[in-house]
Amino acid sequence: MITHNRDLSVDFCGVRFPNPFVLSAAPPTDDLDMVRAAFDSGWGGAVLKTTSVETEPVQLVYPMMSAVHYDGRRIVGLGNIDLISEHHIDVVERRAETLKREYPDRVVAVSIMGSKKDEWQTLVKRLEAVGVDIIECSFSCPQGSMGEEPGAMLAQSIDATERVAGWVKAAAQRCPVVIKITPQVTNIVKVAEAVKRGGADAICAANTIPALMGLDVDTYVPYPNVNGRSTYSGLSGPAIKPLTLRTLAEIARQVELPITATGGPVTWRDAVEMMLVGATTVQFCTAVMHYGYDIIDDLQDGLAFYLEEKGFAHPADITGRALGNIVNHAELARDHKVISALNKERCVKCDLCYIACRDGAHQAIKLGQTDRVPEIDPDRCPGCRLCVTICPADALSIVAADGS
Repeated sequence: MITHNRDLSVDFCGVRFPNPFVLSAAPPTDDLDMVRAAFDSGWGGAVLKTTSVETEPVQLVYPMMSAVHYDGRRIVGLGNIDLISEHHIDVVERRAETLKREYPDRVVAVSIMGSKKDEWQTLVKRLEAVGVDIIECSFSCPQGSMGEEPGAMLAQSIDATERVAGWVKAAAQRCPVVIKITPQVTNIVKVAEAVKRGGADAICAANTIPALMGLDVDTYVPYPNVNGRSTYSGLSGPAIKPLTLRTLAEIARQVELPITATGGPVTWRDAVEMMLVGATTVQFCTAVMHYGYDIIDDLQDGLAFYLEEKGFAHPADITGRALGNIVNHAELARDHKVISALNKERCVKCDLCYIACRDGAHQAIKLGQTDRVPEIDPDRCPGCRLCVTICPADALSIVAADGS
């Protein structure tokens, strides 16, 4: 249950969202009753899972999910080989029309995918006719031969990105056009610039990362095992958040287009981080698949309390605020001397900082002979921060070497 009274609404491409939290195009948006449940829970918008024209063959394979688990934590990263909705445009357009009628204050977007110009434009026209708010274009899944190479992602081709974005925008008479790109490129800024040249209204950044999720060492088959074979998955979830933050920052610093973020957020803090580097709205997928639609309460409460604590009136006030603090490596201060410091009351004497520093850093930590409390040698410690990262009790911090 929501416990705040803050206005969390945002404007994205002229469309008002009651809050910046959106369901991305994925399994949680591929069923009418599921999206209804999400809107009843409080989500600001939803992008219905990527659809296609009726003549496009869709043959999904199962199982399609696998995951990275680490140190007792489940789904640090989620992998999927699910590319597109099994429902064609005839089903999806009816769903979108129903959702707009039943939830007029919620944003209904639809993700589309085509293999030639008339398919892209037909999808746009049919969706506009039923009243969708935004059209999102999937340029970040294999698109046949529309890219530079057969089977490549459309957004891996600068020319194809600009050309197809132009097709979609030319067909759109009312809806903003958002292009969803892939981080799997050499220069993400060049792709974003191509989106802008094509006339699109905004960018969705970014998508899953192609990955081999792991292998069964007895059968030699990668996960997920589809009748004895597998393929590369799209990796999502918390594991890819740092890559998403970097992608967002690069685009926001150099290309003037609104951004909706996706790729790794789980908590309200994750969403705030993405907004601080340029996002207006934040799309969720893996977190919902893991914890359910009701995380929206924590997302809204957390964002509201953060804004209040920091003295901001609206979510838009934090968009891009961190960008000025991101510089090239050569611009970082070389005369800023720091050192590790220990809070003895928090120390749980696990020895992890000692082992990490001994074998992976500067051998600046020793253990007390009687109490095994870490002792930091200021003459050997340069403040690399490995020990702070390792400590499970937040007992270590970085402070100025002169004690100021």
